[in-house]
Amino acid sequence: MSIGWLIFTIATAGFHIGLFGMFKKAGIEGWKALVPFYNTWLMVRKMELKTYWFLFQFIPIAGQFVTIWICIKFVEHFGRFSLLHHAATVLVPFLYFPYLGFSKNERYAGAAVLKNYSKSAFREWIDAAVFAIVAATIIRTFIFEAYVIPTGSMEKTLLVNDFLFVSKTSYGPRIPNTPLAFPFVHHTMPIGSSKSYLEWIKLPYNRLFSSPVKRNDVVVFNYPVGDTVIQEFQSEINYYDYLRAYQSRGGNRDMLFAERDDIVVRPVDKRENFIKRCVAIAGETVEIKEGVLFVDGVKNAIPPDAEMPYYVTLDGKGFFPEDFIKNELNVDPDDPEQRDLLAMQGSPNVYRLTLTGRQLEIVKGFPFVIKASIKADLNSSGFGNTFPYDTTQFKWSEDNFGPLWIPKKGQKITLDNRNKSLYKRVIEVYENNEWNEVNGELFLNGVKTSSYTFKMDYFWMMGDNRHNSQDSRFWGFVPEDHIVGKASLIWFSWQNGPRWNRIFKAIK
Repeated sequence: MSIGWLIFTIATAGFHIGLFGMFKKAGIEGWKALVPFYNTWLMVRKMELKTYWFLFQFIPIAGQFVTIWICIKFVEHFGRFSLLHHAATVLVPFLYFPYLGFSKNERYAGAAVLKNYSKSAFREWIDAAVFAIVAATIIRTFIFEAYVIPTGSMEKTLLVNDFLFVSKTSYGPRIPNTPLAFPFVHHTMPIGSSKSYLEWIKLPYNRLFSSPVKRNDVVVFNYPVGDTVIQEFQSEINYYDYLRAYQSRGGNRDMLFAERDDIVVRPVDKRENFIKRCVAIAGETVEIKEGVLFVDGVKNAIPPDAEMPYYVTLDGKGFFPEDFIKNELNVDPDDPEQRDLLAMQGSPNVYRLTLTGRQLEIVKGFPFVIKASIKADLNSSGFGNTFPYDTTQFKWSEDNFGPLWIPKKGQKITLDNRNKSLYKRVIEVYENNEWNEVNGELFLNGVKTSSYTFKMDYFWMMGDNRHNSQDSRFWGFVPEDHIVGKASLIWFSWQNGPRWNRIFKAIK
């Protein structure tokens, strides 16, 4: 049993055992405390609350708040009104309820005790604030989280300033690595640049009710190479890219750390959140041939709203209407930066356009369009700027990449001079092994070896806008412990006003 399941089992048992004792003190048969929802129905009846409070528990998400509120009211019938007792009810009921249920110092006082107690307005506000913070934190950590799209790497599936709900339950909620953290912020305090979390307590990776990531899911995950960050750049320029450039100028890691005082190291759950499509899962082999993605030798289906760059040749007698440029291409021709997206490519009649499959068909339908081709873009990026940054062994580029096998939990591989650069970071960093090479021989954790068995599953992530995406082609595999959740719904979208046609749109 994993630590996560063990904690969940102990907490569930403690909660119900404590409620068993509390029921007996309240004059209710103890076994009835062990039946979900029947126990809260009996609590509502015992406290003479309105029946609708019991029914409110069945409202998605909000019902959890109602259940917690019923428990707090039940605790008040034991004469416990302080903020400390209510906090214990919300945060550690598996410890606090057994105390109330079996301590000789505690008794059920009933409704009579409520008549002698009233809260001040200040106290009501404090209780409400604490309850809201705790409840929202629980939801954000274990159920779903709001997320906004910052870049165009997933266009047109997702657009900049699409606001999403990310489901934490799709793959199973993670137990936080750093549970002591300021609520509602990720890794940095809203004022200043100090950390928003404490590392006094560090928990190992565990996931409750784990479910596998499926190929072609749109996934939010922690940036794999975001373990070390230069705060000036955050994820815009990752630390390892910066270090490689620094080393090319004669520097080294120690010199870089001595030179800069804004380099920070972050735990997994506090690394930047990225969103991409999972195009291949553990155990599969990815390969890109002339810009086309293959998984296990089969051509990968292009998502319907994915963008590709095309060179469009016109006859010189016509040009695209302004409403098409604005509404279909989402380009403002009066904006110099956006106008560059329509820049001519070496010929007065050739334009580079980034189009979805549907937009491509519209473009081909204009009478002044001679042809639209992606071939001019192929091999535009020379080898050496992609993972694993080993130009001796791998002459790969963005459009011609692989084949590359994705590590799978429990799978054993033989390590040789060719594949060491592919899997070294996985073995050393993600799976916490000490890697040393002496006279051409590999030592893991001080033991000579030529093979390795992976401890986690890994995934290959790519943006739908594949020629404008910082993805696995540049930083490699995404470990399972970095998976945050599945992007499920666009609940709002904005570009100079609401994009009404995108609100409450499911993500495919």
